[in-house]
Amino acid sequence: QVQLVESGGGSVQAGGSLRLSCAAFGDTYGSHCMGWFRQAPGREREGIASIDAFHDSTYTVDSVKGRFTISRDNAKNTVYLQMNSLKPEDTATYYCAAAPLCPLYVTSVTYWGQGTQVFVSS
Repeated sequence: QVQLVESGGGSVQAGGSLRLSCAAFGDTYGSHCMGWFRQAPGREREGIASIDAFHDSTYTVDSVKGRFTISRDNAKNTVYLQMNSLKPEDTATYYCAAAPLCPLYVTSVTYWGQGTQVFVSS
């Protein structure tokens, strides 16, 4: 069992930065693929970044590539999403997710966080 708790969301102007954190509680965290999804109002939940259990392989979706960076600190059981050069279209609820294997798909996720809101104003 893994419990995920996100933090770090908020409001920022376009061009600004935020760092999301996802603290994981559970003795199987270290073996899971971890990642971030986001869901804007009226849109489907989309996977935007993932990192495998041994953090030598990461994936970011094209729409955030070069702006967002995923990382994990296994000593702290925490996954991060550094978001730079934010755009209004990045406005969404961001969810931390865990699954046995990468890549992450909505259907493969076994644990979800509660979500944290990100609002980017123009």
